[in-house]
Amino acid sequence: MSSLYFTEEHEMFRASFRDFLQKEVVPHIEKWEKTGTIERFIWKKFGEMGFFGLTYPETYGGLGLDLFYTVIFLEELQQIKSSGFAAAMWAHAYLAMTHLQAEGDERIKQEYLADSISGDKIGALCISEPFGGSDVAGMKTTAVKKGDQYIINGSKTFITNGVYADYYVVAAKTTPELGNKGISIFLVDAKSDGITATKLDKLGWRASDTAEISFDQVSIPAENLMGEEGKGFPYIMQHFALERLIMAINAHARAEFALNYTIQYMSEREAFGTTINKFQALRHTMVEHATDVEHCKLFNYAAVARLIQGEYVVKEATMAKLKSTEVADETIYSCLQMLGGYGYMEDYPLARLFRDSRLGPIGGGTSEILKEILSKMIIDQKSYNPAVKK
Repeated sequence: MSSLYFTEEHEMFRASFRDFLQKEVVPHIEKWEKTGTIERFIWKKFGEMGFFGLTYPETYGGLGLDLFYTVIFLEELQQIKSSGFAAAMWAHAYLAMTHLQAEGDERIKQEYLADSISGDKIGALCISEPFGGSDVAGMKTTAVKKGDQYIINGSKTFITNGVYADYYVVAAKTTPELGNKGISIFLVDAKSDGITATKLDKLGWRASDTAEISFDQVSIPAENLMGEEGKGFPYIMQHFALERLIMAINAHARAEFALNYTIQYMSEREAFGTTINKFQALRHTMVEHATDVEHCKLFNYAAVARLIQGEYVVKEATMAKLKSTEVADETIYSCLQMLGGYGYMEDYPLARLFRDSRLGPIGGGTSEILKEILSKMIIDQKSYNPAVKK
């Protein structure tokens, strides 16, 4: 690992977390992949070990560590043959909880953020809608204020932890006629009347609970508005930088896992009287992918370092996700090919990894959307600014 970004303390944490995953998570992965349900006890164990609170304030039970501990958290989760399990963990810790920390008031932080850090509550971020996808500004879900309540109507889809969750962080339009300037963010208890969560059947991420959620006249206290009314869109855009970096780090880590596994396999697999790692065509293919992955990894680390310094890295994060997820897909495709027929078998990790990786260029903004965002920034010279803090 690069000493430019990782200290001895970082690497001690990596070893400790890796050991935890092998002992507490890996023995259950195959069951969770088959059932599509991650048992509740593991959330509590993550909380007890402090893994959900790495970067969060000590006031709420967090550890107050730097973002490179999160990088390690993400990278190691990609080494245990279940991107679905990994997604459930990081979506809770860095999608839902990020909004609690940034926009939640003190009551919300005490009641929800603290319990999220301890693993007693599971959160889900609800932005994407059926037929809306990456068009956040075009969302149809509404929140109408009536006295001291907001009434929420609409639906969300592709929501990670949608069925597991104890609470939702929901984006809804409080002033629909204002378009993206009329979006607000709310905390919604998952047990509220009028909520229906339907689990979706996916190509990959089988252990992850992904749901479509409907809100039918769901009444919540007005104090559950997070941040300022009408500021939801800039809040979402601001946090997208972190989400895209997370997706990018996941991508380079799973690609690296695939490469390491495949190179080891090639050193043991014999054909035509020698191990297949001696064939030039195969060697050069692996080297090309390893080079691409290393480039992505170092770019991603540099973007994280700039984010830690307080820079608004929306462009770099968008580039990171765009490139890293596509490189991961290409790398894993070739790695599966190197295993021949065995790569197609479920007994080997590449088949699952191949399916899981395909979500990379889709989730958190499709590659096509990211290219258009970058086109506006690079060609049209459009600038994006962070939300004004409340």
